[in-house]
Amino acid sequence: MRAPAFWANPPARPGLLARLLAPLAWVWTFVTRRRLARGRGVRLRVPVVCVGNLTAGGAGKTPTVIALVERLAARGVAAHVVSRGHGGSLEGPVRVEERRHTAAEVGDEPLLLAAFAPTWIARDRAAAARAAEAAGAAVVVMDDGLQNPGLAKDLSIVVVDAGMGFGNGRVIPAGPLREPVADGLARADLLLAIGTPEERARFRAAWPDIALPVVGARLAPLPTGMPWQGLIALAFAGIGRPEKFFATL
Repeated sequence: MRAPAFWANPPARPGLLARLLAPLAWVWTFVTRRRLARGRGVRLRVPVVCVGNLTAGGAGKTPTVIALVERLAARGVAAHVVSRGHGGSLEGPVRVEERRHTAAEVGDEPLLLAAFAPTWIARDRAAAARAAEAAGAAVVVMDDGLQNPGLAKDLSIVVVDAGMGFGNGRVIPAGPLREPVADGLARADLLLAIGTPEERARFRAAWPDIALPVVGARLAPLPTGMPWQGLIALAFAGIGRPEKFFATL
């Protein structure tokens, strides 16, 4: 399933369909704001770092979480990852074991993250975070969760694909946003723009009024030991922006 083409229009030219779907976007925004207004969430005894985004997908949250837990591990900090486990059947909290669980049980992203750090999934993020804390986590890293009020955050990082930016600047279904840009960035401490220098420059030009710190990053493949030379393979991608996977490959 492809995202609607008009989602990628410049903010100044959202398109006719975006304008027609505006009333539904207002309902989505109202429901999201009401959910987020419920409170600050459960406060842990250890720091909680949230890696989230404002768009419907494909921003680069999971690679960012991997890079973050690797850097924490290099400093001797025991970081555990918490995820909702989208697409999985288990309610949790449960620690993901990559050799025992399947994507149908815990979701595909937690299965990938479990190869890099202890990873917990639960429908209730706070319950998963408590389990991680009890298991010895010195830092809890949330994979997604910016729009989830169940757990108090000490640091919130918003990840954006610099090539796509925030699309036409409209909320679902009129655009790709989970919530208005101003709402999401007001709860964030840092914006991480992932892409080439040219893409990051275009993104900053399209969104010049962002007040919080903006840091640039790029995607790079990790050495895996796979014998790529002469390997015949079928490449398939089901991520938010499949072209990023093929470019990396």
